Amino acid sequence: MRFSLLATGLLTAMAYAAPLVERADGDKLVFAHFMMGTQAARTSSKDYDLDMSTAKKAGIDAMALNIGLDSYTETQLSFAYQSAADNGIKVFISFDYNYYQTGSEAAVARLIKKYGGLPAQLKVENKVFVSTFNGNQEPAKTLNAPALKQAAGDIYLVPNFMPKGSTEGIDGAFNWMAWPNNGANRAPTPAVNLTVENGDTDYKNWLGSKPYMAPVSPWFFTDFDKYDKHWVFPGDLLWFNRWNSILALAPRFVEIITWNDYGEAHNIADLPAGSTVDGAEWSAGMPHSGWLEMALPYITAFKKGAKTPTIDEEKLVYWFRTSKVADFPKAIEGKESLRDSVFVVALLKSAGTVSVTTGSTTKTFEAKAGASAFEVPMGYGKQTFRLSRSGQDVFSATAAKEITTKGTNLNAFVGVAKSAAGAAVKAKGAKVI
Repeated sequence: MRFSLLATGLLTAMAYAAPLVERADGDKLVFAHFMMGTQAARTSSKDYDLDMSTAKKAGIDAMALNIGLDSYTETQLSFAYQSAADNGIKVFISFDYNYYQTGSEAAVARLIKKYGGLPAQLKVENKVFVSTFNGNQEPAKTLNAPALKQAAGDIYLVPNFMPKGSTEGIDGAFNWMAWPNNGANRAPTPAVNLTVENGDTDYKNWLGSKPYMAPVSPWFFTDFDKYDKHWVFPGDLLWFNRWNSILALAPRFVEIITWNDYGEAHNIADLPAGSTVDGAEWSAGMPHSGWLEMALPYITAFKKGAKTPTIDEEKLVYWFRTSKVADFPKAIEGKESLRDSVFVVALLKSAGTVSVTTGSTTKTFEAKAGASAFEVPMGYGKQTFRLSRSGQDVFSATAAKEITTKGTNLNAFVGVAKSAAGAAVKAKGAKVI
């Protein structure tokens, strides 16, 4: 949760394999942002195994472990590092400068030294990889990069700095703004509509030859009364469109925002059944792991330097809100930027016919081989998705949720339609936190 900028309720261990290879300097790497601040109830490294093993199988190279100043931070970091080592995936620390203050370099360096030598630590150019959330946006919460390197040693530092001022002391930079926006950390307006690709350009121009860590995120919705935090960014077909942009851009690093930030609803891992973490009110029963399935061929293509994904398993990945904007009366800043549509991405080995039934309306599309996306205006009632060829059904699925007039949130319900032989294998539950 930020103060700026298939299977319901269980994180599923997918039946796919994208084995990691030995990395050479210059290889393209994919990370996922993992919120440690919500993990107080985990009691051993085993509690992280499902997350780590699922990410590894998806081709994710490392988890970016976002930390603040919680009393349990180091206990949970130790568990996460051990689990990563046990599951053959790397991790690195992302220091959250919502909590760290100007002059914290010694405290940051202490943790880098404590964990940087562990087997699971990600290293680039044989240096400990370190990142941040924020770090040069507020005078009271500023990271001094040269001072940190003096205190921590020769690290590979890729902070979430805004593209302004000097790049001294940093090896690259991470852009957090993964959604269309108005330039002031809110949804775009008719007057100001900045794309994520506009941000790419700003960062690349600022960094020059230094590596850029590009963001990719599927959604954003938050509705906390206790934090006075009520806004959205438009998701719609962002996840599909952004992955295609990533293939065209071909940056050195990509970071998925996020693995498990349920409070902002951009998680690609499902909320564990029974969890009461912040955001559970709108994330329970709203699976998102289908977005990870959609990303699989894109992750593979990105690492190969390809401009289009190769499809090894056919599926339809679909998502929708369970109500139209007008049926959700609560004041949510930016909700007028959302489209009242049902979205579907077809990942096909050969051309086929995609049918979407939303309520009483059915729309049919001819989908080409490869990856393609479609949207249909929302209809109240059941949502069914079907692939056919030559008039014969290949597979179909009806979503476990319907679209109704009783809007309770603006999160997305994500599902996958595919053949029974390709169905995901469910894990035996995740740790309830």
